Amino acid sequence: MADDVMPSDVMKVEIWSDVICPWCWIGKARFEKALAAFPHAGRVEVTHHAYRLDPGGKPEEVVTSLGRKYGGGPDQIRQMMGRVVDAAAGEGLVYNTEGAKTGDTTDAHRIIKFARDKGLGDLALDRLYAAYFTDGIHVVERAALLDLASEIGLDRGEVQSMLTSDAYIADVTADQAQAQRFGANGVPFFVIDGKYGISGAQEPALFARALDQIWAESGRTALKSFGDANADACGPDGCAI
Repeated sequence: MADDVMPSDVMKVEIWSDVICPWCWIGKARFEKALAAFPHAGRVEVTHHAYRLDPGGKPEEVVTSLGRKYGGGPDQIRQMMGRVVDAAAGEGLVYNTEGAKTGDTTDAHRIIKFARDKGLGDLALDRLYAAYFTDGIHVVERAALLDLASEIGLDRGEVQSMLTSDAYIADVTADQAQAQRFGANGVPFFVIDGKYGISGAQEPALFARALDQIWAESGRTALKSFGDANADACGPDGCAI
């Protein structure tokens, strides 16, 4: 596709993620690294969608949750989590996983959507990632979310009223259903132009190759997969560690 295409001819990238998914923040950083070097980055439209790893789940320490899934004591689980921490560090991200809690992130996603309507969606997403993984803030708890919402410039009273209503719940549910229709069984999950799928926190080189190839192609109708379908990701049964 040439550079003199009409402004409407943009590449659309949709990203499904959860703010408590360790591979999602890593995947976002890797994709953004590839996008920054992409010569047509100005014609790429990125949209983030909600995906809840544990809808309806109660807050629980990640070490406990992973211990139940994989077996082993807390020390063994922390050692396993070290691989994720190292991968994050490779992207310039600081992960402090001690005491982290999993749970239902519906309210977190609702705040991101509310913030997006105020022009603060990207800021909200980045702050929630950093709050959870770097600052050790429990983003599955409403009080913490209200503090974070105020920090990024949202009106606390408006956010509180929104959270006590049903606002954005249907949107969050619809996001997850759309991902499942695309065949996603974990996150991060990327769809480009509605027909090319990338699962997991792939390396920047893979994202770069996909952007280059998809930009040059047209007329595809089926979802085409790039990279390893088993790349590091998080799903309903837990995260790759």
